[in-house]
Parts: sequence; C-alpha cells; structure tokens
Amino acid sequence: MSGHAPDLTALEARIGHRFADQDMLALALTHISAVKGAGPRVRSYQRLEFLGDHVLGSVVSHMLYATFPNAEEGELSRRLAELVREEACAEVAQDMGLGDHLRLGPGESQSGARQRRAILADVAEAVVAAVYLDGGYTAASGVVERFWRSRLEAPRRPLRDPKTVLQEWAQGRGLPPPAYRDVARTGPDHAPSFRVAVELPGLAAAEADGNSKQAAQKAAASAFLAREGVVTESGA
Repeated sequence: MSGHAPDLTALEARIGHRFADQDMLALALTHISAVKGAGPRVRSYQRLEFLGDHVLGSVVSHMLYATFPNAEEGELSRRLAELVREEACAEVAQDMGLGDHLRLGPGESQSGARQRRAILADVAEAVVAAVYLDGGYTAASGVVERFWRSRLEAPRRPLRDPKTVLQEWAQGRGLPPPAYRDVARTGPDHAPSFRVAVELPGLAAAEADGNSKQAAQKAAASAFLAREGVVTESGA
C-alpha cells in the first residue's frame, strides 16, 4: 500500500499481523484530535475501540476458560476484569510500541497524549479490532495470545484481597470475622514498620509485618491462609 510511512510495516511485525489493508491499522492509530472536517469520531479509532473491547473480551474469556478448567464463574470474571482493565491494555499498547505511532492533533501531541494511559488503552483495543476486521477472529486471537498470555498466567496484582478471602473462609466455617491486633510498631517516624496478628477462635494466630497497618493486616491474612492451605486462586 502506498502513502504510508515504512514504520507501519515495522509496527505490523511488532504486533504480529501483516495487514492486507494497512489503512485499517492507520485508522486504529488515529486520535480524534488528528481528524479534520465532518464526522471526526467515525474517522478516528473510536468505533474500532468499541469493537475491540468486545473482541478482546471474547478471546480472553476463551483463554481463561481453557487455561483454568477448575475455576468457577466468579473467579473467571475477576480474572477477565483484571486482564481487560485500562491499566493492562495500556501496558500492552506500550509493549506494542503504539505510542510512537499515534496520529494526534498538535495540542494533544504537545500535552503528552502519547503516554496517556486512557488513550493507550483505547488504541490497544482499536488495534485488536483492526486485526479482527483485517484477518478474522483467528488473527485477532493470535495477537491477543501474544500480548495477554503472560499476563493471564501471572496476574500483576492479587485477584482478591486476602482479608476478604479470610473473612469468607471463616464465615463458611461458622466462625466470627477475623480479629486484627496490633503487635508492635518499630522504625523511625518517616519509615515505620507495623506488626499485626490476625486471630480466629480455636486456631493459632498469624503475624506479619508491613509499612502500614493495612499492609500488615493483608500480609497477616495471607500468612494465615497459606498456613491453612486455603487456595485463593482456583486453578492457578
């Protein structure tokens, strides 16, 4: 295709899909600020972003279903939300190198839009849609697999707050809510360390440290769960 800079070909290689219609990729990279004339939303990535959101959700849902055969619906939903949230999509956009190829109006370009998380997340979804429209579901699945698989297998943050998991575990055994007790506070005022114990009737307490009381409570709950052999991420 003529009329486009060669760097889109390099970007195609990074994404993992050679476009039959490279205009589709160019559209996925076009912010509304770069469009002049009538109907700017239609000629920016916004429609593609709408489609890509659903294509991504479908592909990731299938990946989760196949990867975690013992996971229940609630856990699959939590994992899906983690993988398609704005921060995760923006990270993928950075991995793809999309920021350098964004088509922006002068104002947006000067305001740091190339590094703006919301824009990067939208463009990542738009690229998924562009691949889907250009090469079909199989092509889109391949790109999602390439960039989301490692995130799926090793979530960047805990899927559930350990305090919530421990409370539900206790409730399921007819026990009262866990009690958190401050054990010690050490260190200087600018960098304190807190030690907290979590207690449940009839069971040994678990203690842990943290740089805040909340962090220490979470660490104590995690220690308690680990000791009792509670699996918080079924199928992981």
